[in-house]
Amino acid sequence: MRALRILLIFAVVLGGLFVIADRLAVNFAEDEAADRLKTTENLATTPDVSIKGFPFLTQVVGGSLDDIEVGIDSYEAAAGDGARKIRIDDLRADMKGVEFSGDYSSATAATATGTATVAYDELLKTAKSEPTQVAPGVTANVVGLSDGGNGKIKVAVEATVLGTRLPEPVSVLSTVTVVDGTVRVKADGLPKFAGVDLAENRVRTITDFQQRIDGLPGGIELDKVQAAPDGVEITVKGSNVRLAG
Repeated sequence: MRALRILLIFAVVLGGLFVIADRLAVNFAEDEAADRLKTTENLATTPDVSIKGFPFLTQVVGGSLDDIEVGIDSYEAAAGDGARKIRIDDLRADMKGVEFSGDYSSATAATATGTATVAYDELLKTAKSEPTQVAPGVTANVVGLSDGGNGKIKVAVEATVLGTRLPEPVSVLSTVTVVDGTVRVKADGLPKFAGVDLAENRVRTITDFQQRIDGLPGGIELDKVQAAPDGVEITVKGSNVRLAG
């Protein structure tokens, strides 16, 4: 009995040491992965990297990791025209089936899903901010975007009629969608300015706009989009997503 007790104690000690070694190894790996991702994606700040699953060391021996979560507070994505960037906030991605090279210099996830936000003030840069003529004597431009409720965006349009600016912007509810990597905002109806009837195609040059978003980390792409209190929430997905290298 005494020998069995000693054996059990020894096993518990070894198990504890293994857990400690495993957690130290995973913390080191998370820090290294975060630094590599920061360099690869040219990020201003170090992202959060969390390696899931236990034990970590046996996953390493097998050459792949089951699940890695990545968080990037702010990311500058290409706006599609190559001339400017669009800020993506709070990007969170869940990477599944991550395989890495023998020297750990590169890692690729089989699949990835995630969420992010494009703030309304950032999306507003896409809309026409300069007054544009929509009818004889009538100019208009978008001056604000906000949550319209029920998944809609409220687009505030300021207008000047016969040289007089209307006292309050006119609002219109709009639907937001994503098609082939482009976020599109389209008014559900047309605003009226001081009772003036306007041609739909002219008004929509103001109320409707779109923004292409390219170059998300690792090659992930836009999947879905919906309006939310703080901005447009997007979901992303991808396959063979490059984490590093």
